[in-house]
Amino acid sequence: MRTIRWTEYGELTVLFLIQSMATGIWMVPLSVVFKAHNLVGIAPYAFATSALAALVSPLIFGAMADRHASPVAVLRGLSVASAATMSLAAWSIKQGWSPGLVLLLVQIYALCAAPTGSIVSAIVFSRLHDSQRQFGPIRAGATVGWMAGCWLVSALNADTSTLSEYTCAVVWLVLAAFTFLLPSVPPPEPAGHPTLLQRLGWDAVELMKNRDHRAVFITAALFSIPLAAFYPFTPLHLQQLGFRHTSAWMTLAQTTELIAMFSLAGLFLRWRLKWIFVAGLGFGLLRFVLCSVNGKLWLLAGTSLHGLSFTLYFVTAQIYINERVGPEWRARAQAMMALMTNGVGNLIGYLGTGWWFNACTQTTGTQWQLFWGGLAVVIVFVQIYFLTAYHGKYSGTTRPPESRPIIKAPLPLGGTL
Repeated sequence: MRTIRWTEYGELTVLFLIQSMATGIWMVPLSVVFKAHNLVGIAPYAFATSALAALVSPLIFGAMADRHASPVAVLRGLSVASAATMSLAAWSIKQGWSPGLVLLLVQIYALCAAPTGSIVSAIVFSRLHDSQRQFGPIRAGATVGWMAGCWLVSALNADTSTLSEYTCAVVWLVLAAFTFLLPSVPPPEPAGHPTLLQRLGWDAVELMKNRDHRAVFITAALFSIPLAAFYPFTPLHLQQLGFRHTSAWMTLAQTTELIAMFSLAGLFLRWRLKWIFVAGLGFGLLRFVLCSVNGKLWLLAGTSLHGLSFTLYFVTAQIYINERVGPEWRARAQAMMALMTNGVGNLIGYLGTGWWFNACTQTTGTQWQLFWGGLAVVIVFVQIYFLTAYHGKYSGTTRPPESRPIIKAPLPLGGTL
């Protein structure tokens, strides 16, 4: 087995850091920026643009990275396009263009940016030989990048300004430049002529024939629905309770995320994967229960638990995909996870929680206890589904076509996932 060098650790960590910084700079202050520019009415739809984009572009560009072009080259082109479209969207907000036109430009940006996360993951996984132990510390770079982006926004006093969007565009250009330092990752040799379905990446649906794959993907989508409320509405709740520099306060979530990232390797040795998933769902439930108390310290405590919840379910799911899916499917499998979470789950979540927020908001203010409490109930049902649907025992009869389990390290507790 090839030993990964410290220089490789460094460049893969920085790759995650820059991509996540760009995403965080855009996502975290978005709701308050729109509120400051009298666009609060379309804020839920602006968040939903990333979900609509995730239904299409990750699979298409994931298929391209699997079959036609180096993932590094694909990432470079998408980063440049993201910088250009982000600048145009920021200009439209600053100039007071019509909400419909602003939303259209934000949607074009989302189509360019949506695939970058899954492609970065595919690049990183292609260079690891023991993802259970190596991926967590490297993926922590994304957490640091997200935090650094939020701190930068607050340091520039741009929490309510389009300066945050222009900063986001600059970071995308930095990512494009950084890709020139990465070795090219060639796609696997194509087997025959791909069909239209394969070119669009939709043959990845074959992965859903595996019982446990299906449970992990569907749970990720369902869990993303209530979690979609976190970034649009937590900053508004913080503002209402008197907090300033909300982007910086939101990085409390990434503090516990860092702890969880560095704990993953030990957890894989001690726990079955099923119980790591369940713990992630449990922390998600506890987080919304704490937020529903509607007190300053309680809200900060709930915000902090976001990192544990996200890492233990969604990052673990990425490692699960890498271990259980063959290399010729990995970019599409990671893209499929992006589709289920950022696409299906977030689309329903942003629109559904936006409706729920309006239902919980009266002339006297938002009933935060009802808002967060209702979302906590949704997570209870998601937990019940996962516990009944996921078995965690590999069956050779349930492999998707052309895939195989890639297990490079002993599995915890007798080889069951």
